[in-house]
Order: sequence, then C-alpha cells, then structure tokens
Amino acid sequence: MSRVVKKRQADPKVVQYVWSAIRVIRSQKQIANMDRISKYLSRVYGMHPKETSRQLVLAVKDGLVVETLTVGCKGSKAGVEQEGYWLPGDEMEQMSEGNKDWEAESHDWYCFECHLPGDVLECDSCFRVYHLRCLTDELRPRDTTSHWQCSVCRGSKRRTLTKQEMVTYLKFILARMKERAIDLHKRGKETKQAMYRRLIHTALDVDNIQENISEGKYKNFEEFKADAQLIVHNTAILHGARSDQTEIARLLYNDTCHELNELLLCRNCFHLSNARPDNWFCYPCVPGHELVWARMKGFGYWPAKVMQREGNQVDVRFFGHQHQRAWIPSDNIQDISVNVQQLQVKRSSGWKKACEELELHQRFLREGRTWKGRTDERQDEAESSISSTSNEQTKSNQEPKAKKSRRSQPPEPKEEEPEPEVEAVSSSQEIPTAAPHQPERMSVSTQTKKSPSSSSSPAPRMLHRATQTLNEGSCQNMCHDKYTKIFSDVKEMMKAENKRETERVLKEALDKVVVILCLCS
Repeated sequence: MSRVVKKRQADPKVVQYVWSAIRVIRSQKQIANMDRISKYLSRVYGMHPKETSRQLVLAVKDGLVVETLTVGCKGSKAGVEQEGYWLPGDEMEQMSEGNKDWEAESHDWYCFECHLPGDVLECDSCFRVYHLRCLTDELRPRDTTSHWQCSVCRGSKRRTLTKQEMVTYLKFILARMKERAIDLHKRGKETKQAMYRRLIHTALDVDNIQENISEGKYKNFEEFKADAQLIVHNTAILHGARSDQTEIARLLYNDTCHELNELLLCRNCFHLSNARPDNWFCYPCVPGHELVWARMKGFGYWPAKVMQREGNQVDVRFFGHQHQRAWIPSDNIQDISVNVQQLQVKRSSGWKKACEELELHQRFLREGRTWKGRTDERQDEAESSISSTSNEQTKSNQEPKAKKSRRSQPPEPKEEEPEPEVEAVSSSQEIPTAAPHQPERMSVSTQTKKSPSSSSSPAPRMLHRATQTLNEGSCQNMCHDKYTKIFSDVKEMMKAENKRETERVLKEALDKVVVILCLCS
C-alpha cells in the first residue's frame, strides 16, 4: 500500500558540516555547544547562525546528532550545566538506548530524484522513496490504498538474454564506467563506516557492480541502469547535489545510459566495436543494416551503414579507418546501388580504403558469413572433440574383443615373414610419430604351449595391451611439444589483445582531436 511518510528533515550535507564542527571542538577538549558550532560553520562554510540552529535541531530529531546536558569543569562555566552535542556512536550515546532504529530501516531516507529529505512516498517493491512533487503525473499514485511501484521496478522485466551474453555486454560498459569512477568514493572510504551508513542506506560502488556482473546477478539492463543511478544518489547525499563529484557521477550515469541505448540499437555492432576483431566492421549484423552513400557538409559521398532514422535525419556510421558516426539529412543520402560516377566523389586514399571495406562487407553478405565469438568457437571445438573421442572409444572397445578371441587359439605357422605386432591403444593417449627405439617384442603368457612338431617353424608373436605405456623419452618430447604450442598460442593471443587495445586508445585520441578541430573551425 502506497503511503507518504516523513523520514528525515535535516539536509545530509549540513549534517556532515555539523559532524565536522563537533569533531574539531571535541578535539580541543571543549563542549560542542550551539554557540561554538554556529561560529565554526559561519567561519568555515559561511552558514548563517539561524540556519545552523534550525538544521541542528532537525539533526537531533533525525537521530544524527545527540544532545546532552554537560557540566562545565573549567573556566567561567565551571559547574554550570550546558547543552552539548555529540556524534552518534560516541561514548555518551551508549548511555542512551533506542537510538539505532536507522539500522533496521527498510527504505532510504532521501528522495531518489532530488536527494533531499522530507515527506516521501515509499515504493512497495524496493527501498527507493520519492517526493510527490518529484514524480511525473504518470507515476503518481491515484489513491493511497493501491500498490505503488517506482519507475525502476516498473521497467524491470524478465531476462531477455542468456546469462553469458548479459555478462559479456555489461563487462564492456563496466570498462568505460571505471574510467570515470576513480575518484568518486574517496570521501566515503575516508569517512568512518558507522557514520557513513547513517546517511547511505544502500552502499554501492563500481567494484560492487563488477562483482554483481561476475556472479550474473543482473537479469536485465534496467537493473544495471538502476545501480548506476544509485551511485549518483549516494554521491549527491555525501557531496551535495551540485558538487563536482556528483557531476562526475552524473556523467558516468549518462555514459551508461548511452552505452545501453547503443546496445539495444544493435547488439552485433556494440559487441564488435568493443571486441575489435580483424575486419570487425565488415561482418554482417542480424538484422542487417541498410547500405548507403552519405555526404556530410563540406565532404563528398562516403559508403556508410544506416543505424537508425528519426524524421528527416539519418544516423549513419561510415566505412573507413575511424568508422565515425554522424546524423545526416535524408537529402544527403543515396542508395548504395547508385553509380559512383554520378556522385562525383574525390577518390582519395581514405575513400578507396572505405570502398574496399564496403566490398569486403558485401562479400561477407553474399557468403552468409558472420562473426563467431570465442564462446561459439569453444562450443564447436568441444562438440568436435566429443565426437572424435566417442569414435576412438568405439574403435578401442571393438579392437580388444577381436584380440581376446584370438588368444585362446594357438598361433598358426606361416612360411612368409611375420606380420608387425599390433597394439590396442586407449582413446585418451596419442601415438608418437617416431619412437626413439623399436619396442621389445613380448609373448603373452596366456598363449598355449607350442607342439614339438611346430618348433622348427617360427610363429608370429602377439602383443596386446589394453593401455599403451609410453617410454620416458617419448613422453617428455610429447609434453614439451604440447606445452610449447600452448605457450605460443597464449603469447600470440596476448599480442593480439595488446594490439587491439593500442588501436582503441589511438582511435579515441584521434576522435577527440577531430572534435576539437571541428569546434575550433
């Protein structure tokens, strides 16, 4: 049932100012009374004494500051009772019980839109609260008896992707979030944990988001977006809604929303643009993009992919070295089937490379070729290895049965040369191509004794082993070759990843330079 409740009234930013004043005054072995706190806040933060008095009274009501009567022990106030203020959690607060109700709160204390206290509406499905004035008309409850959900809970739906796909996509977005989140939570880590928890109901940072991604806790993109918004909420409570830290958190949230929109626009483009395999822009997407000739102002026609259309504007991404994005008027768009001679383009080296990339993309389209990620390749390799192993096991199971039937029979003498010995090998072993020396021939003890009449003619010696035991030299060579191949593959993989990372950094730097030049011009 939706209901409006009064959580807290004191401004969380001013509460931290009061905490700082109490610490400084207490460190000087003085009583933190109203007069000293007011002078400190006026001198350091420029607060008016009346506002300080009002906020201090509200902080006491919220349980964020403890008010006591203290008897002075020195100076002109010796033996006189004074109102003193303490931090919650100090030794004076331990004398009074019932001040830890904040630990059992099921909902946040501050509005998720403006991050301020007051009369708030609680969501029936999560811990978020909102001022009625901060809600849109669509989200406001019609009556106080109905079940009410916030915008985050309404946007959460069932899982639309597999767990592995969700983890792969969100890891790309997390890498960009880390670039802006370096200095966000220094203040929170420096603050005492108990005091920090009195203001922050649900603590969260980028490291927690990374753990949630690794454990596969996000069922949809709305949950991930809500956690990014929670970082903004917590930062605004600690540093103020207009602080530099909060602006950084808002940029982080806006970047996250942009990346999620790009992901929803085309998953293939999003994945390939972040993974950056060779010829990544040439692989067709599902569904495919329309191919056009697009012309920016001041440039000629270039081949491009259509990402989306809005009214008279077309969002395209150009073929070429940098694969830039731009919104182009539909009047400057021509179908890819138009003859190049009619476009009157300047055939520069960059334009030729873009056309070569277009031709490769069209060839991939004709061949029906798509890009396979590492997960798909591993599944194919696993399936092929399982089928080959099952075939080898079938052969090995059939071969010993044939040998067993021949054991009970005496060997028949033959005049021609004896046949080479045959060994049954298990499917889990490999046969070396060249052995250091010829293995010694052994006769099986279960064979019947030779008759005297056949002693003159040599009989072929049979050797049957259920599992072949390799000699020490061949085993060492096989292990050495196998691990050498593995190390070389890992080394090549690391080189390729370093190369892709270097190209990505250079591309971002070039994009920034191009933007700066465009702004300057």
